[in-house]
Amino acid sequence: MTHTTPDAKIICNSTLGVELDETECAVLAKIMDLRQLNDGDYVVKEGEANKCLCLLAEGKLIVNSRIEDKETDVYVMQPGECAGTRSFIDHAPRRATLKAKGPATVYGMDPQKFESLLAAHPHIVYKVMRALFRITHANLMRMNVETRELTNYIHKTGGRY
Repeated sequence: MTHTTPDAKIICNSTLGVELDETECAVLAKIMDLRQLNDGDYVVKEGEANKCLCLLAEGKLIVNSRIEDKETDVYVMQPGECAGTRSFIDHAPRRATLKAKGPATVYGMDPQKFESLLAAHPHIVYKVMRALFRITHANLMRMNVETRELTNYIHKTGGRY
């Protein structure tokens, strides 16, 4: 089913909505944008100033980054996952490219629209900020595990790095 506006139930079932009830997710849905993507469409490109937080509602997104002037796929996002927490919080340029792998639906949240919730819905803002911390921490932990596995592989095979 194709939606034209973000679905609060999808937000509730995402990494962003872990602590939110459906009413709180409906408040977030009202400030989010929805994009329908085709295979190969870009959500954001590495280096862009786009500050929106991206929530993958349906489909898959490829996360890739430039390594030695070559685009390298580093992760495939699944529905319910978020990307862009760093740019969303500190307004820094994007460190990776997000591209659709097949048809996908992405919800975007602009930092200014999110901050507009502070006065009327401070508990929602607090819960979302906690979720953003958890998302960032989970990404860091995943990268630490991958680094440890790579280090083990290199040392066990006698690589020189």
